[in-house]
Amino acid sequence: MDTPSCAKILEQRSHIVPGKIRITEYVFEAPRDHSKPEAGRIRLFGRGATKTEKPAAPEADPKPKQPPWLVYLQGGPGFECRSPHYYPFVHMMLDRGYEVLCLDQRGTGRSGAVAASTLGLRGDDPVQARYLASFRADSIVRDCELVRALLTADYPPEKKKWTVLGQSFGGFVITSYLSMYPDGLREAFVLGGLPPISVDAPDEVYRRLYRKVIEKNDIYYNKYPEDVDRVKRVVGLLRRFGDSTVRLPSEASLSARRFQQLGIMLGFHGGVDSLHDIVSRASSDLDQFGHLTRPTLSAIESSLPYDDHLIYSMLHEPIYCQGAASNWSAHRVRQDYPEFALDTQGPVYFTGEMIYPWMFDDYAELRKVKGPAQMLAEHSDWPALYDKAQLARNEVPVYAAVYVDDMYVDYDFSLETARSIKGCKIFITNMMYHDALRSRTEEVLRSLMFLRDDCMD
Repeated sequence: MDTPSCAKILEQRSHIVPGKIRITEYVFEAPRDHSKPEAGRIRLFGRGATKTEKPAAPEADPKPKQPPWLVYLQGGPGFECRSPHYYPFVHMMLDRGYEVLCLDQRGTGRSGAVAASTLGLRGDDPVQARYLASFRADSIVRDCELVRALLTADYPPEKKKWTVLGQSFGGFVITSYLSMYPDGLREAFVLGGLPPISVDAPDEVYRRLYRKVIEKNDIYYNKYPEDVDRVKRVVGLLRRFGDSTVRLPSEASLSARRFQQLGIMLGFHGGVDSLHDIVSRASSDLDQFGHLTRPTLSAIESSLPYDDHLIYSMLHEPIYCQGAASNWSAHRVRQDYPEFALDTQGPVYFTGEMIYPWMFDDYAELRKVKGPAQMLAEHSDWPALYDKAQLARNEVPVYAAVYVDDMYVDYDFSLETARSIKGCKIFITNMMYHDALRSRTEEVLRSLMFLRDDCMD
């Protein structure tokens, strides 16, 4: 990939943090639309991390050796990275000799963050929708290639490739990377993020997701049967006078259908218990005061951060689209699963990682972008994200963690994709969930490194 003239490093500043880590903050400039480099620019932000130590005696050759780069691609879409020293996996990778870059993907963190106010500066709804259409995995991959070229400009040819490590949606990005620019990659680690490359629209993705979320609800209610009545009481309160009975600290409404979305946490380690904590707290409020208190409402609101991550809300379904529109897939498919009805005689089932059109009425920030969100849902001219022929002849070493009970990325789709990527080695487990990189860091990375470093007879 040729580096456009507008691509450059604008800033580069370093500091040392506890843990003997040097953090370098980079600000890059890249084309907003890679197909039209002249049509505006976007700033990208990333933090590099290297180990730093003070030797007892100065070495004869003080020039440090350049370790190979590893870039971390965050889950999402639409979530930014934290500073590298907060991630346990970064410390493990530094010990293995990498230099780690945590890159805020375009539209997140300090990389041209998308918010209702920043979108409004772009123009009317159609202009905003066209702008957001350039924030999918294909554009993120092109950003990465520009950043790689800038960071390795003075490197010898054999050191210009870098390693990629992707969590969840980050694995989707890596699969696009393997399709588009495999020559830029030394190796790839994918954790809970092998995408369904055989689909052009997300309907089947959501059918499988609804079935998996039903399983998770059953697990939840089997562990906490007392919560069946508690949830019904809370839902009854929230539905008493329509969808705006209870106000949240953000001044939006806590509708019953919004409360149902707390099921998104059921797929994480400890998620069942976290949901129980919120439900029991809400039930305690009703027992003592007859209403939900502000601390409880704040806990619910902070568990559903859609207002703070517009890309997640507006592009979650389009990340599955190739030449087809999503047309609010999760909303349409839901009618086939009556288990999620609010007026059921049985337990009220929580939903999962689904985006619904009514969210752009119930969430304060999302209300402001309802128009462009609808246009993105109707948009059908999405380019292909994966090159199956290229993946079939792949030469980049790929090591993937696949979780049998993953609630967010379907297990069978993951295996199908793994078989489609030549040379992909997979670690399969039913002892970890989707967030294992955060919750079981040492175990999951040790398993992937075994695939990388050892051999099987």
